Amino acid sequence: MLNKNEEEFGRVKSCSQSGDGEPWMLPVPVHIVTYFSQLPSSFLEPDPEQPIVIGFDCEGVSLARNGRLCIMQLAFEDAVYIVDAVQGGNALMQACKPAMESPYVTKVCHDCKRDSEALYFQYGIKLNNVFDTQIAYSLLGEQQGKAWVPDDYISFVDLLADERFCGVVYDEKEEVRGLLKKDPEFWTHRPWTEMMKRVAADDVRFLLRIHHCMVRLLPELSKWRLGVRSSLYCRCFCAGGHGFSDWPPLPSLPESLAVEEVPQEEVLAVVDVPYGKMGRIIGKKGSSILYIKQSCRADIFIGGARGPPDKIFVIGAMKEVRKAEAILRGRFL
Repeated sequence: MLNKNEEEFGRVKSCSQSGDGEPWMLPVPVHIVTYFSQLPSSFLEPDPEQPIVIGFDCEGVSLARNGRLCIMQLAFEDAVYIVDAVQGGNALMQACKPAMESPYVTKVCHDCKRDSEALYFQYGIKLNNVFDTQIAYSLLGEQQGKAWVPDDYISFVDLLADERFCGVVYDEKEEVRGLLKKDPEFWTHRPWTEMMKRVAADDVRFLLRIHHCMVRLLPELSKWRLGVRSSLYCRCFCAGGHGFSDWPPLPSLPESLAVEEVPQEEVLAVVDVPYGKMGRIIGKKGSSILYIKQSCRADIFIGGARGPPDKIFVIGAMKEVRKAEAILRGRFL
């Protein structure tokens, strides 16, 4: 007979039998949080003398600026906390704001763009000090000589399966995607089911293991580039009328790095698309936007159905970003 924790975590398996006994594969308690007092004090009161690293993710309905953020998952070494925004509301999320904006709490997540957008527009939280594992994976590939390809972003499921970092099979993720298509309100339902708790926890409980493995492989320069790019990803869909002047500053260059080692500065550009011109940017079956992406060594994102529908976001080295901007604006004509 399975105990509660074993039952909750029964769907994620190690790719190799030898991995099943590893400490990071063992079950940990899962806490549903509806009041801020249920969260660890190390999270609620960030301490520069005792910085912490946590796994982080969000789930909701059409998660973006206009959707609904329902839960925020936080993984610690000894437990997973599921912050229930549905029941805890704004008061609970505001209690989390200092930690989510703190430079003393490293948030490890996979593709932070929409999570950051939802936190910003729904709760005024400016996500800061993020270690984005999707970006880290790309930088590690670059170190190994992998050629740059547009839109070559590893999925979370594939990252989990990579034995260099975790080596676990997460088949249930596809099952949940199917459920979400049938019932987009999945994360709003209460009371919590065991499946909801299990899936929410599994989305974050391995992030600390992945972070530990990746950090060892990243040299100082790559860590700094990761910090800068993660910060730009956090801002990506959060463009407003005042720019980003009130956001936390981008990570500064470590003193240990010589200036001549540093590649060209990376920036975020927001391109406003005139009404009725987005079709020209995208092109038939996406041919135009694909050409633009192939012409510039930069990440190019379109707001799409979740918005903002009239903006394009470009992240990369300044030279490549300016090149992309010029091509994009040429398409308006």
